[in-house]
Amino acid sequence: MSNVKAPETPFSFAPYELTEGEEYMSPGQVAHFRRILQNWKSELMAEVDRTVHHMKDEAANFPDPNDRATQESEFSLELRTRDRERKLIKKIEEALENLERGEYGYCETCGVEIGLRRLEARPTATQCIDCKTLDEIRERQLG
Repeated sequence: MSNVKAPETPFSFAPYELTEGEEYMSPGQVAHFRRILQNWKSELMAEVDRTVHHMKDEAANFPDPNDRATQESEFSLELRTRDRERKLIKKIEEALENLERGEYGYCETCGVEIGLRRLEARPTATQCIDCKTLDEIRERQLG
């Protein structure tokens, strides 16, 4: 077992501690999820900046076609990853907007509470577990 510290993730936070009688999406919960979403977005944006700098610094016109192909393949993989992260940033921004409107944490399909632990596991969730499960079953059936 190595002593290497695991990289920080957007999910490096203490779970929200409910107080007795606390209502769902109380001001404390809203602040908790705002902090999670904003930290996650900041980390993703920093990764985009690192990629841009890395690609500028590492870009070289290799005379060897194999070296050039390897570099292009690495850059292509990085760009695909950043594209997925760009889409995730958009979902995070939508979640932050829903938070401001008071719509965050409620299923967009049936309107029930999504739940604190589900939102901590997936802060951009827009459906309760039951509606999401039904959607996945339908997807599998339709191919």
